[in-house]
Amino acid sequence: MSGEEILAFYKALAENNYREWFHANKDWYERIKKIQVELVTNLIKEIQKVDPQLGPLSPSDCIFRINRDIRFSTNKEPYKTHAGLFFTRGGKKSPFGGYYLHLEPGKSFVGGGVYGPSPENLKALRQEIFYNWNDFNKIIGEGSFAKFFPKLMDMGDALSRPPKGYDSAFEGIEILKNKHFVTGLSLTDEQIASNDLTTLAIEPFKVMVPFIHFLNQAIEG
Repeated sequence: MSGEEILAFYKALAENNYREWFHANKDWYERIKKIQVELVTNLIKEIQKVDPQLGPLSPSDCIFRINRDIRFSTNKEPYKTHAGLFFTRGGKKSPFGGYYLHLEPGKSFVGGGVYGPSPENLKALRQEIFYNWNDFNKIIGEGSFAKFFPKLMDMGDALSRPPKGYDSAFEGIEILKNKHFVTGLSLTDEQIASNDLTTLAIEPFKVMVPFIHFLNQAIEG
């Protein structure tokens, strides 16, 4: 299953992001939804094979809604112009880290981790990485992981100084400055359109399993 039609739909939506166009093309959107449900169903099965901790999930647990929350935003466009698919134990609203596939013309990527943790979980994640730095560094430096994800993603909001209580001389201090612990691999439109999406995503997901387990161990407490 390639994502060519998924990209075509979101490209058209980005150019016509208003309710009248969306409702006039509702049949197209329903077709895209079916493709996404099939893709997510396949990926759940494949991820469960390599990460039993994922547990039982349904497609609705993994697919983010297309409607944007515009109540407090200056951007009043009503719809998201991408597909966000997140696979994590307990579903997309749980605090645990997981596996993420983002499909958007020119901006697609595969990755995962913990994004936007609560202050309590952020503190726990930093502590886990600090006290088990050798284990964490080994995970992110392992050959197959580093092949897909040479570095953790900079989300642009990292601390400028070390978190309180951590020495600036600590080897992993730049990682501890992060507010999110995520990584990602960019995918071209050509890759999305010409490859089976389940196959394209599952290989990077496989190498992320120890990374996800490490982060979730911190959140479990």
